[in-house]
Amino acid sequence: MIALGKESSCSSQLCLALCAFGLLLLGDLSQAVPMDDQDYYLQEISNRDHYYSFPYPGEEYFPFTEQPGEEGTIRAAQPEEHPGFKPSRKELKPKKSSKKGKSILETPPDCPPLGLETLKITDFQLHASTAKRYGLGAHRGRLNIQAGVNENDFYDGAWCAGRNDPFQWIEVDARRLTKFTGVITQGRNSLWSSNWVTSYRVLVSNDSHAWTAVKNESGDVIFEGNSEKEIPVLNMLPVPLVARYIRINPRSWYEEGSICMRLEILGCPLPDPNNYYHRRNEMTTTDNLDFKHHNYKEMRQLMKTVNKMCPNITRIYNIGKSHQGLKLYAVEISDNPGEHEVGEPEFRYIAGAHGNEVLGRELILLLMQFMCQEYLAGNPRIVHLIEDTRIHLLPSVNPDGYDKAYKAGSELGGWSLGRWTQDGIDINNNFPDLNSLLWESEDQKKSKRKVPNHHIPIPDWYLSENATVAVETRAIIAWMEKIPFVLGGNLQGGELVVAYPYDMVRSLWKTQDYTPTPDDHVFRWLAYSYASTHRLMTDARRRACHTEDFQKEDGTVNGASWHTVAGSINDFSYLHTNCFELSIYVGCDKYPHESELPEEWENNRESLIVFMEQVHRGIKGIVKDVHGRGIPNAIISVEGVNHDIRTGADGDYWRLLNPGEYVVGVKAEGYTGATKTCEVGYDMGATQCDFTISKTNMARIKEIMRKFGKQPISLSLRRLRQRARQWRQRR
Repeated sequence: MIALGKESSCSSQLCLALCAFGLLLLGDLSQAVPMDDQDYYLQEISNRDHYYSFPYPGEEYFPFTEQPGEEGTIRAAQPEEHPGFKPSRKELKPKKSSKKGKSILETPPDCPPLGLETLKITDFQLHASTAKRYGLGAHRGRLNIQAGVNENDFYDGAWCAGRNDPFQWIEVDARRLTKFTGVITQGRNSLWSSNWVTSYRVLVSNDSHAWTAVKNESGDVIFEGNSEKEIPVLNMLPVPLVARYIRINPRSWYEEGSICMRLEILGCPLPDPNNYYHRRNEMTTTDNLDFKHHNYKEMRQLMKTVNKMCPNITRIYNIGKSHQGLKLYAVEISDNPGEHEVGEPEFRYIAGAHGNEVLGRELILLLMQFMCQEYLAGNPRIVHLIEDTRIHLLPSVNPDGYDKAYKAGSELGGWSLGRWTQDGIDINNNFPDLNSLLWESEDQKKSKRKVPNHHIPIPDWYLSENATVAVETRAIIAWMEKIPFVLGGNLQGGELVVAYPYDMVRSLWKTQDYTPTPDDHVFRWLAYSYASTHRLMTDARRRACHTEDFQKEDGTVNGASWHTVAGSINDFSYLHTNCFELSIYVGCDKYPHESELPEEWENNRESLIVFMEQVHRGIKGIVKDVHGRGIPNAIISVEGVNHDIRTGADGDYWRLLNPGEYVVGVKAEGYTGATKTCEVGYDMGATQCDFTISKTNMARIKEIMRKFGKQPISLSLRRLRQRARQWRQRR
């Protein structure tokens, strides 16, 4: 009993000592505040591996010097050791936010983001003093992260401290020595509350125990934070500092809110050839492409360069102009550019409908460079694709919006700057709502107004000059109607998923509901073909970008089951043309830093090519008359699928289908119908399924009468005249 009592006493003393040491890490003990029981603590100091607590054998470089009994001092990165970095005098002062709350940069940051927004920094690398609840933990403190609609316990829009006092902090473990140069902050993303930090300190450490605050001549630097919750604010450090850990310590916050932050850290990881973990995870590319962000002039110049390199397979053209008069340029890649070849399908990629979703734009520019280079190098896969497909690449649908985002920069545009057109329209949802017309007709079978299940005409109100339709949208519609596209993908950003139609729910009382098209199985395959070949979309270990986990559907989602949208480009394309269109969300970060482009290209390169190849899946053919002439506008139907397509001007058609056996029918005005069985195999390449149909007897009579200058008398009119003659004879 006595022995147990002594052990208990020793244990109590040890616990008190450890508690005192923990409080010492937080700052001045005289101002410490008792911790509330309801706080959710996310301290994982005991689990951290101190990779750099000691130098490697034979290593002459020491990142810091620590004096016994004193707080460890972090050495500033010396310009002479890094010749590429020369801070100006303006950079040696903390940047103050403008009236709008956004910092103004005289020069671009020296180092790129560490990757909180792109998820390169994992949840295990983020720690905080306290958190209100799990959904507001340190792992949610990422720049531009979006809250769920309900802002629930799992998916909220920032890190929020459990208490409002000056001893709270959020910390990033870079897991290697890093030259830290700046911090970008936002407030909490929320529809219902306003929370942001108005000032903060920055501290750095090499072991997560001894911390050094960023200082200037007058003492600790207090950086100016946000003045509202969405606009990012950048603060550069007075001088770059080399350390492993960086900690943000809020000092003041919005008086009617609480401590909540989203952030990104700017830093350059230092080379470490001894660390296998980092060497194994570094992404490189062997493609010699122009990995940079291109403004409008540079984009146009790049297109000219590609056309000059490959003049025999490329053509530059424009489909119209933006609100500000910028031409919407596209590049065609084909063995006969400028000409539709009978029997050859047409494919399109478009990007930039939301001007701030820049990654898709750059991927398309990289794709056109890659295809030109590989064609010249004789890559058989690319040569075959170009010779058998007419490919159209439209990288910037909304150049006006992109210009706004480009001027702000990759990290300072926030979530929505540049999303809309110059006149405030969201192009992606600006198309005619044909779904409602179709479903209303199907629900009211006795209705006099019958709507076909395909090629539904655009309503008159939409075509009027007073309709709220962007000039960019009208240009896209005219382009879609002119060229017989078979398959298309519109590249977007902010998520990692492929969304397929319908995008609009059928029920008026729901905002989310799985709403399949008659070609649901085909769309699901098309979506999976992209997602499954992407490096990250189907990775079960991948963290969700914001609030939705799409792993249960293998990186794909029905648009309406995600969130309902009326007038989407996908639904319009399916119901008004022959083209099957999908939305491809290519990255969590809408506007990644330039340094991320090589890795993003590697993530998407194979998927971009595989998806284009799917245009050759299904059946294809030509509908001719008995004289061998193509019949335009003939209707191609598949038994069991309530969606038809039509032949082009030359009588050729393409119908996307999954492997299987199908009964295919054709009908055209003035011709007898025909059906045949067509089998689609598993090998790539569409099955040839041609039709030859003859004119009906009435069509032949009309043709003969027109040939000899006489008009045929209709049968009903002939009967009426005969009855009138008989009636006169009886009298």
